[in-house]
Amino acid sequence: MATGADQAVGFGLVGCSLLLFAYYTIWVIVLPFVDSDHVIHGYFLPREYSVILPGVAALILLLCVGKKSVIKKYNVLRRWQDDLVKIWTNWTFIGIVTWKNRKPKKID
Repeated sequence: MATGADQAVGFGLVGCSLLLFAYYTIWVIVLPFVDSDHVIHGYFLPREYSVILPGVAALILLLCVGKKSVIKKYNVLRRWQDDLVKIWTNWTFIGIVTWKNRKPKKID
């Protein structure tokens, strides 16, 4: 069960989302039908921003999700890289020891 603080945060987020949705809906759907000299236009940004702001928000969201997946993949690749370095180091060491300890061929 959620605590009181969690519920308050949840209600706050839902309230902000509803306000933002109502503001954007009025801005995009209602304002084009209202005269441009009406006083309500003073409470809203210019219409060009109605396309730019959601695009920027989507870009930020994609960057955050992409960053998370890149970090996850980087950690996996880093572990693989560490394993490959260990394997390479071991095989290099074995090769050098084998080369140094080889016996010269006998000449008849």
